Formats: sequence, structure tokens, C-alpha cells
Amino acid sequence: MSKDQKDKKIEKKVEELNEESNKQKSQEKILISQLSEGMEAFEENKIKVFISALTAGMEIGFSYLLIAILYTFLEGKFSKEAIFFIVAFTYPVGFIIVVLGKSVLFTEQTSLLALPVLHKKRKISELLQLWGIVIIGNLIGGAIMTVIIVSVGNGMGIISYESVSAIALHITKASTLVIFGSAILAGWLMALLSWLVTSASETIGRIVVIYMITAVVGFAGFHHSIVGNIEVLAGLIFTDAISFGTYATFQTTALIGNAFGGVFFVALLRYRAFQANF
Repeated sequence: MSKDQKDKKIEKKVEELNEESNKQKSQEKILISQLSEGMEAFEENKIKVFISALTAGMEIGFSYLLIAILYTFLEGKFSKEAIFFIVAFTYPVGFIIVVLGKSVLFTEQTSLLALPVLHKKRKISELLQLWGIVIIGNLIGGAIMTVIIVSVGNGMGIISYESVSAIALHITKASTLVIFGSAILAGWLMALLSWLVTSASETIGRIVVIYMITAVVGFAGFHHSIVGNIEVLAGLIFTDAISFGTYATFQTTALIGNAFGGVFFVALLRYRAFQANF
């Protein structure tokens, strides 16, 4: 190979590396991308947002479907503690469907929607209104899937009421303070998920990121307000294990904790770092 050919080969390699480097987003680019996406969400028709949130609430139910089926199948074969670690492998499925399908999930959108407020482009009242629409849509969608999943699953013999009860009790067994702290961590992780998904350009990379982050939530048993809504509501509707007071306390605590964790992640750790560069 001549010297000119070698030089051209080296130049081509350098160009390829530069192109690859340009594809990798810096923190500033990710934040700007998320800010733009958050601004677009505020401009969306509120009915469209509600329908998307309703869809997300239903789609996330597929995580519960697999958890309940697997728990029913493994019940009696392993200890309860072991079963909850095993079923955690299926926890990310609903999140993959929701995130790749671009449906609006409260915990994944919490930090995203807060960015325009932090950037002083939107008011807190507007944020709370949008959060309210998303939360209501997610909870109603989850309630619909709760009835469908447990009714059909029990009728087919793949989900038992004993499993429904055990899952609901497992989710609500901790104290309110512990659930709040756990929900903060879950909200933080979901904000991180939104951040990392924005930085990933390939579908496979996004799936890996979604699975990795939500698997941590599942294995640790952190409290997620939207999946938890289905898990605890199923216990309330179909068993005597959960009272309405327990459901309401759990849901309120998980929602506030998730929101706090998501906003804290963006406000103090990402957005403030971004501002420090200017």
C-alpha cells in the first residue's frame, strides 16, 4: 500500500470517528433537547395529552400482567421473597412499550415537564394543570387494565386472587415514610431514564436503557405510583386484603414522592449544572 493510500485511509478513519463523536450528545444538548420536548408538551392539545396518558396507564398494565401470571405460576414452588426477585425480570416490559410508543407516563414525564418552568418559560400553575391531566389519565387507564387483567386472568386460570392479594400486600407493607423515600428514588431513576433515552440514538440502545433502569426499580422494590396503582387497586377491588384508606394513602404518597424525586434530579443535579456553565 502506497503512502498516499495509507494517508487517505487514516483520513477516512478520522472522519468516521468525528462523525461518531458528533452523534454522541453532550449534557447541554440532551438538556436542550428535553427542554424543547417539554415546551412542545405544553403546546399539545389537552385532550390529546389525556388520551396519550390514558394509553400509557393501560400499556403499563402489561408489566402487572406478567408479574401476576409469573407469581401465580411460582407460588408454592419458591418462597415469597424469592418470587418477588424472579418476577422483577418482567417489570420493565410495560415501560418499554410505553416509552418506545411515546405515550405520556407521569413518572417519565415529571422532570421533562418541569424544565420549561425552571427555564421560566411556563408557570407553576400550568405545570400542575398538565401534571393533573397526565396523572388522571394514567390512573384511569391503569384502573381499566386492572379490571381487565384480573378478570380475564382469573377466568383463564393464569392469575389467582391469592397472587393479587400477595402482590398488593407486598407493595403496601412498608410504612408511609419508607414508601415516600422509596418513591423519591423511583422518581429519580425515572427522570434518569428520560435523560438516558434522549441520549440514545438507536432503538436497541433505548431498550437496554429502559430495561436497565426499570429493572433496578423492580428488583429494589421501589414504589412507582402508576404501576403501583394497578398492583394495589387490584387488591382493593378483588380481595379483602386492601382497604380504600390503604390504597389512597399509598397512591398519594407514591405520587408525591415520584414527583419530588423527578424534579429534584432535574432542578438540582442537571439544570443547575447546566446554568453554572453560563
